[in-house]
Amino acid sequence: MLALTFGLTAALLWAVHDLLARKLSQGAALLPILTVVLATGTLGLLPVALWQGGWGAMTGAAWGVAALSGLAFAVAIGGLYRAFSLAPVRVVSPVVGAYPLLTLLIAAAQGRGVTTGDWLSVGAIVVGIAIVAIAARDDAPEGYAASPAVAIAWAALSAVGFAATFSLAQEAARLGAELPVILLGRAVALATILTLLVWHRGQLAPQRRQFCVLALMGLLDALALGLVTASGGLPRAEYASVASSLFGVLTVLLAAWFLKERVRPIQWLGIAAVFSGIAALGLQG
Repeated sequence: MLALTFGLTAALLWAVHDLLARKLSQGAALLPILTVVLATGTLGLLPVALWQGGWGAMTGAAWGVAALSGLAFAVAIGGLYRAFSLAPVRVVSPVVGAYPLLTLLIAAAQGRGVTTGDWLSVGAIVVGIAIVAIAARDDAPEGYAASPAVAIAWAALSAVGFAATFSLAQEAARLGAELPVILLGRAVALATILTLLVWHRGQLAPQRRQFCVLALMGLLDALALGLVTASGGLPRAEYASVASSLFGVLTVLLAAWFLKERVRPIQWLGIAAVFSGIAALGLQG
C-alpha cells in the first residue's frame, strides 16, 4: 500500500540523516547545527511548495494545526540531536523509533480503525526496540558523554515529539494541503530553534566547513517528513508513521557498518523483531 511505501522510503532517508547527525553532533554546539539543517530543508521546500500550491485549500484550522506540528518537530529533532551527542546509535535510535505505539494510540483516539493485527505488529516493533535498548545497559562508558539513562530520556522526548509531529501534520494535511503544511511546520520549527540560538548567543560561523553535509541532512529530513505528511490523505495514513520508525533500526545497521559501532548478538534479535513487525504490517495492508 502507498502509505507504507512512503513510510519505508522516509525511514531510509532518516537513517542516512541520523548517521550523519551522530557523526557531527559529538562535542559540537547543537543549536547552530540544527539551525543550518532546518534552514536548508526549508529553503529546499520553498520553491516546490510555492509552485505546486494548494494554498487555497488551507483553512484557519489547517494553519493552526500545521504550526503546532512545527513546534512538536522542534522538540523531536532537538531531542534527537541531543541524544545522539550523548550516546551511541544503538542506544538512541531504537528508543526514538518507539513512537509507533503513540501514533496508533493517537489514531485510535481520533476514531480511526486500529485492528488487533495492527497492535500485534507494533508490539513486535516495540519489543524489538526494547531488546536493543536493554542490551545496551551493560555497555562500557566509552563513547558516552553522559549516562545511558540521560540519553534515553532525551530519545524518549524525541519519540513523543515525532509521534505528535506526524499526527498533527497529517491532520493538517487533511484539513488543508500537504505542501503548505510541510513548509509551515518546518518554518515554525526553524523559527523556534533560531530563537533559542539567538537567546543563547550562538554563532553559525563554526559550521561553514560542514555546510554541504548539513545542507544534505536538511534536504533528506525535509523529504522524509514530506513523505510522511503527504500520506495524510491516503488510506491508513498511520501506516506511514509506523513504517517510518524503521529508521531507528536502519541507523543501527549503518552505524555498525560505517562507524564500526558494536552491536550485541541479542540486539540483532531485536532488529529482526522490528523487521518482522514492519513486514506483518505490510501484509495486513
